[in-house]
Amino acid sequence: MSSKTYPLRWYDYILLKVLPPIIALLVKLLLLSCRKTRVEGHERAMEIIRKSEGKAIYTTWHQRMIYLGHIFGSKHVTTMISQSRDGEYAARIAKWLGLKSVRGSSTMGGSYALKQIIRKIKAGEATGMLADGPTGPARKAKKGAIFLARSTGAPIIPILWAADRCWILNSWDRYLIPKPFARVIIKYSEPILVPKSIKKDQIEEYRLILEGILNQDAMWCDKQFGEERPWHKEAKQ
Repeated sequence: MSSKTYPLRWYDYILLKVLPPIIALLVKLLLLSCRKTRVEGHERAMEIIRKSEGKAIYTTWHQRMIYLGHIFGSKHVTTMISQSRDGEYAARIAKWLGLKSVRGSSTMGGSYALKQIIRKIKAGEATGMLADGPTGPARKAKKGAIFLARSTGAPIIPILWAADRCWILNSWDRYLIPKPFARVIIKYSEPILVPKSIKKDQIEEYRLILEGILNQDAMWCDKQFGEERPWHKEAKQ
C-alpha cells in the first residue's frame, strides 16, 4: 500500500500553509498554561524504555490525544496519522508541535505505515499510537500496538491524563481539551511486554489487556477530579 493521501481541494493548499502553525501555537500556549499537579508511573516507564534502548510504543485513547502532543513534541515521537484530507491538516499541525508522522490508518494505508514505524522502532525510536484509531469505536483498542510490540520487542506504555476543567467536544469520542490554567494529572501505566513468540489467537488476549488498562486508567485519572468524563455520544431516543 502506498502513502498516497486523499486529494485536496484547491483552497486546502492555502489553508495548509496558514492554519497549522497558528493552531500549533495556540495549542502550545494553552497547554503551557496548564499545571501538572501529579505524574504517576513515569520513573517505571523510563526504566523499561532504557532497558529497551529507547524503543517504546506510547498508547492512549483518541479522546486524550491533545495533551500527549504537548508531552512528546519535544521528544520527536513518531505518530501514525490518517491519509484522509483531515489527516493532512493533523500531520502539518503535528510537525509544528515537534512530532514526526507516517501516514496510514486501519482503514487506509495501515500496512505501509506499520512497516515504516517498525523500521523506526527497531532503530531505537519511540512511537505514539491512538488505540481506538481516528474514527473509533471509542475506547475499543485495535490490534496495531500489539502487532508493533510483537514485531519489534518494544514495550507498550499506556498513558492517560485528566484535567480539573476542560471542554468536552460533541465528537464520536467526546474529545477533551483542557481549559487555560487547568490542573492536570498524568498516569503512565505498567508497561506491557508482548513476546515475539505469541500466536495469532493470543493477540486478542493482549489487545483486551491493553483496552482494559486504558479504560481503567482513564477512569482513575478522571476520578482524581470528581466524576468520570463522558467518552461516547449518547444514543438518540
